[in-house]
Amino acid sequence: MTRYARFASLVFAGLFAGFLTGVLVLELSLRGFDSAVYTQVRLVELDSLDNLAVATLLPALMATAVLVYRTFQTNTRWLTVAALALLVFIFGLTLIVNLPINSDQLGWNAQSPPSDWADVRDRWQIAHTVRTVAAVLAFAVLALAAPMSTRSR
Repeated sequence: MTRYARFASLVFAGLFAGFLTGVLVLELSLRGFDSAVYTQVRLVELDSLDNLAVATLLPALMATAVLVYRTFQTNTRWLTVAALALLVFIFGLTLIVNLPINSDQLGWNAQSPPSDWADVRDRWQIAHTVRTVAAVLAFAVLALAAPMSTRSR
């Protein structure tokens, strides 16, 4: 069971971190464009990318929680606990900052975005950058813990 949880944790945390990194690159590329282009691309992103986030973050959280439970008596417990804490932090930040902005942006019109569109964009991108860094760290910690657990048997 531990082996399967570790595998699933690594796969889904890695996919999630890669997904967030790709979105971050796209978002940073959009900074040079005007409000109409930014809004149109965000509306396209919001069409299905939230589904991909859910499909990768939730399994990463669940598999990592199982891994924490299964490794609690081993020398890798603090690494897996750290990874789980990072994933929970990402989940919370997403619920508090990113999802409300996403909901608001669904009502935007590309031909006439709100006057504060750049402030909203900046808030979303800062929170997204923080969660991307946290996701990459969570994946790195899980990857670091994997060989340690095979050596401790």
